[in-house]
Amino acid sequence: MDEYSEALSHYETALDIDQKALPPNHPVLASNYNNIGAVYQKMREYSKALSSCERALEIQNIALPPNHPSLADSYNNIGMVYNKMGEYSKALSSHKRSLEIKKTALPPNHPHLASSYGNIGLVYENMRDYSEALLSLEKTCEIFEKSLPPTDPRVAQSKRDVERVKKKM
Repeated sequence: MDEYSEALSHYETALDIDQKALPPNHPVLASNYNNIGAVYQKMREYSKALSSCERALEIQNIALPPNHPSLADSYNNIGMVYNKMGEYSKALSSHKRSLEIKKTALPPNHPHLASSYGNIGLVYENMRDYSEALLSLEKTCEIFEKSLPPTDPRVAQSKRDVERVKKKM
């Protein structure tokens, strides 16, 4: 509904409650921080978004095994913020770390892998490295076509992304 201030208020209230009820490195707190970071990203307050997402990752690194899927989500969130900030090498590093975790935790044609390849491709596109962007975006398209019904909007979007990058080459 684009009511970011309202959402932020509720997420901060949830965080306050959970901080009182849970140990300081409980994974639920990380989830709260990721939610807050997502709202800040929507509000284009990228430094606050990054801070929240990094706090989530700190907690997860303490509370979870090293290749837990939630870590992949946090690295993805951090990568998205860095991409919005124009810090492409940091974005790429975070997205690649997310992908590596997902590769250990998910089957080879899982849609979440495709999303990671897509995020990597978009960063390469922003860096104007169109050949690398195309490789990643084609991988996205390939996985989505294998794992999703043809009517899923992600299939069509991945094809549009590939065509857009081809035109830039």
